[in-house]
Amino acid sequence: MEEKPINFKNLVSREYQGHKKKVHSVAWNITGTKLASGSIDHTARVWNIDPHGHGKVKDIELKGHTDSVDQLCWDPKHADLVATAAGDKTVRLWDVRTGKCSQQAELSGENINITYNPDGNHLAVGNKEDELTILDVRKFKPIHRRKFNYEINEIAWNITGDLFFITTGNGTVEVQSYPSLDSLKMLHTLMAHTAGCYCIAMDPTGRYFAVGSADSLVSLWDISEMLCVRTFTKLEWPVRTVSFNHTGEYLASASEDTFVEISNVQTGRTAHQISCKSPMNSVEWNPKYNLLAYAGDDKNKYQNDEGVFRIFGFESN
Repeated sequence: MEEKPINFKNLVSREYQGHKKKVHSVAWNITGTKLASGSIDHTARVWNIDPHGHGKVKDIELKGHTDSVDQLCWDPKHADLVATAAGDKTVRLWDVRTGKCSQQAELSGENINITYNPDGNHLAVGNKEDELTILDVRKFKPIHRRKFNYEINEIAWNITGDLFFITTGNGTVEVQSYPSLDSLKMLHTLMAHTAGCYCIAMDPTGRYFAVGSADSLVSLWDISEMLCVRTFTKLEWPVRTVSFNHTGEYLASASEDTFVEISNVQTGRTAHQISCKSPMNSVEWNPKYNLLAYAGDDKNKYQNDEGVFRIFGFESN
């Protein structure tokens, strides 16, 4: 189904304030009605967002971590369960209807990356010590651990859950079949970039994945061929975060540049740029609507963290 191109010029951003320090991660739930934000203020927050921008925004605070909440992700099968990875070495699962932590696992290091398997049964967690842990969500216990002797960064499953992707500091993307991670045999080691690969996103139609690198490029890969089909070159700083919109037509990417880049996936051209005042940490498109959440190191005039994130894509009326 071909959607008509979005007229980005008529769309505006709204700001959401609640955290005391900068926001490291933003993520939408499966229905696209709630957004979770994780901050270095040791909390996560969950915001009820009307996709048309109506109504008062309500948020709840998820308290319990004792260090920075670096990344979070929603259960792909359940609109009210969100998992958080924090520097306090724990991973927590929260039920946002109660605001309570329902499960907790203590791991071996400061957690910085987390992602769900598409079936919702497994969570993969990466830490600052380059250790990867797979948790069984039902028991909330580790079922697989692997320590790497090189830097590993963001991790992801493909949308069918049978391939697992690891971005590395060597400029490669390692692709393993899942769940047979125990075998040392990699399916593919993709020589993706000339510098470390930091972030990865899956196209929701299952055709592509995108990789952002310290070389300031974003590469787009055909997942069936494992070949790079194009690169996006607008950013000039190491790429920290990438995300596809729900139709797979647009790719958002951000860095320390003073804008969030929205590119047309098929042409590689810029569709829009959202100006921002500070380095960005996280961008994520809503899974149902063309709303893009983004968060960075915003500071106020006194040079204190603002603790805000923004959502772009609301009608300006």
